[in-house]
Amino acid sequence: MKRPIFILVVILTFIIAACSTVPITGRKQLSLVSKGEMQSMSYSQYGEFLKTNKVSTNKQSTDLVRRVGTRIQKGVESYFNQKGMADQLAGYQWEFNLVENNQVNAWCMPGGKVVVYTGLLPVTQTEAGLAVVLGHEIAHAVAEHGAERMSQEMLTQLGGAALSAAMKDKPSETQNLWMSVYGVGAQYGALLPYSRLHESEADHLGLIFMAIGGYDPNESVTFWQRMSASNKGQAPPEFMSTHPADETRIADLAKELPEARQYYQKPR
Repeated sequence: MKRPIFILVVILTFIIAACSTVPITGRKQLSLVSKGEMQSMSYSQYGEFLKTNKVSTNKQSTDLVRRVGTRIQKGVESYFNQKGMADQLAGYQWEFNLVENNQVNAWCMPGGKVVVYTGLLPVTQTEAGLAVVLGHEIAHAVAEHGAERMSQEMLTQLGGAALSAAMKDKPSETQNLWMSVYGVGAQYGALLPYSRLHESEADHLGLIFMAIGGYDPNESVTFWQRMSASNKGQAPPEFMSTHPADETRIADLAKELPEARQYYQKPR
């Protein structure tokens, strides 16, 4: 076998061996970073973020965020238990915090660490609207989009080295890569955007998680229609700046509603 072909075969074998599967969609994804490694780094960074940002003292708003977040969390856990995949949530330490910041944004890090900015609440308006956003952001973490994105960057920038080896041999480069992938806050510079594939996948998963959590999935279409109307001629909020076009997103969600409705039960 000629050397270039041999190298190609080795690379393809390596990539196939390093694949994992996204729950619900079944898509294969590149995974060079273990859940434990991602969670350890995210917990450390999340703690630093809370030390340097003001956590809201507004009890009503904080209770809202934690109520919605917990219901989405239980929806995720219920789905994974039903599918015999509870082990995929091993090590999760769910936490929901509201932070004083005028940005229209929310995010969830590996392991279930969630932050909602106060600037998001006037935009979501309703509890169901917040559930749409949190379902989407939590879906990014559950689908391990951050680990996939970091794996892709490690493959191109660090030669596909394992994270532990990269941290040892190239600690500065690896830390910078982590920050570019999962840094939370503008102080880390430009963050790598999720792909439209990731965004659409998070919409799909988030729709199901909110439905299991007791939120009517039909509200997702209502929410995005409202968002689309309010954003005409304006820059989109941070959490949706790299997302599919509003019309595409609404059409895709409408197609996925029959599946999500199968999971929906009104809370008692």
